[in-house]
Amino acid sequence: MKLAVVGGGSTYTPELIDGFARLRDTLPVEELVLIDPATERLELIGALARRIFARQDHTGLVTTTTDLDAGVAGADAVLLQLRVGGQAARLQDETWPLECGCVGQETTGAGGLAKALRTVPVVLDIAERVRRASPDAWIIDFTNPVGIVTRALLRAGHKAVGLCNVAIGLQRKFAALLGLAPSDVHLDHVGLNHLTWELGVRRGGPDGENLLPGLLAAHGEAVASDLRLPRAVLDRLGVVPSYYLRYFYSHDEVVRELGTKPSRAAEVAAMERELLALYADPALDEKPALLAKRGGAFYSEAAVDLAAALLGGGGTDVQVVNTYNNGTLPFLPDDAVIEIQARVRATGGSGPVPLPVPRLDPLFAGLVSHVTAYEDLALDAALRGGRERVFKALLAHPLIGQYDLAEGLTDRLLAHNKEHLPWA
Repeated sequence: MKLAVVGGGSTYTPELIDGFARLRDTLPVEELVLIDPATERLELIGALARRIFARQDHTGLVTTTTDLDAGVAGADAVLLQLRVGGQAARLQDETWPLECGCVGQETTGAGGLAKALRTVPVVLDIAERVRRASPDAWIIDFTNPVGIVTRALLRAGHKAVGLCNVAIGLQRKFAALLGLAPSDVHLDHVGLNHLTWELGVRRGGPDGENLLPGLLAAHGEAVASDLRLPRAVLDRLGVVPSYYLRYFYSHDEVVRELGTKPSRAAEVAAMERELLALYADPALDEKPALLAKRGGAFYSEAAVDLAAALLGGGGTDVQVVNTYNNGTLPFLPDDAVIEIQARVRATGGSGPVPLPVPRLDPLFAGLVSHVTAYEDLALDAALRGGRERVFKALLAHPLIGQYDLAEGLTDRLLAHNKEHLPWA
C-alpha cells in the first residue's frame, strides 16, 4: 500500500507518521511519500519520519520529493494538508477582519473566505494531477476550510472525503469523562465542517443508550470549560456544540478577546520554529511533547481509520466525515457537503454513506442553512473569481450580513491576497 502526503513538510507531519507507525496493523503502509516544495523542511521531516518508523520497527519505506506527479504516481490514497501562503497568510486572515469589528479566524468568517479563495484552485490542480497519475486513488482532505474544499473536489468528480478532528477530539474527551473506551462512544454528530452539534452520545453504536443527558448533568462544567462557553448555554441547548460555535454564539466577546492578545498564527509560527529545531536533532526518534500544542489532536488516528476503511483494510465501519448530503438533511441540497457519521465501507467502493439523523431543531437547522448558502457563494467566488462574488459571499455570511461591512471586508481581503488571486 502506498500513501502520499501533499504538504509533507509541515511541522504537523510527525503526528501523522506516529499514527502510521503505531497503527500499522490497521493500515499496512509499505511506502509513504512526503511531497512538499520546501526542500529544507521536507528533508528534515523525512529524516525524522524514518527515525520514528525505525524506533517502532515499521518496515515501510519513507521517501520525499518536490515532484508532485512522481510522488502521487501509484498511490492508493493521497492526503492533503497544505496551507497556501503559509502562516503569514494565516496571520493576515486573523488580523484584518478585526479592523472591521469581525472575528479574525482562518476558517470562519472573512478570514475563512480568504483561505478558501487561495486554496480551492490549488487543491483542484493537485487533484487533477492525482487523477492522471493514480485514477483509483482516494483523496483525503485535511486542508481547511474542509467543507468548501471537499465540495469543490466532489463537484469536480474526484474520489474525495473530508476529515476534521473535532469529532474524534470530543469522542475522546467524553470517553474519558464517562470511563469508557473511545470505541464504545458513538456521537450523533451533525452539521457542517466547523459548525456541528453532538445531539447524542451513545454507548456502543448508533442505536445505543444516549448518555448525553447524564454526561451534561455530571460533567457539564468540564465540557463547557473546554468549549469556552457558559455552562448555562449547554443546559439550554441540550446538546454539545463544536467549539467553533463560540464564534457565532459569543462573536462580540471573541472579537474583544482577539484584540487584546497575540494571534493564534503568531503562536503557531513561534511553535513551528521550536519544532523545527527539535526535528533537526538526529537523536530524536519520536514526536516531541510540544507537538501536542500545535493543534490537530487525534488527526493521525482518524486519518488511519479512514484510509484503512476506504482501502478495504481495517478501520471502523462508522466514522465522522465530510461528504455529500444526498438527502440526509432534507432542508439542504443533495450536493451540500455535511459533516456527519457515515458508513465508510460502502458497496462498490462508492465512498461514505451518511447515517440517517433525526429532524434537526430549527435553532440549528437555520444556521446550517445560512452557512450552506454562504459556502455556495464562497465556492463560486473561489472557482470564478471577481470582486462582486467575494462581496456577495461576505454579505451572505451570518457573522457579516451588512453591505457596508461586506464592502470594507472585500477591500481588505483583496488587498491582502493579491499575490494568491491572479484575477484580483
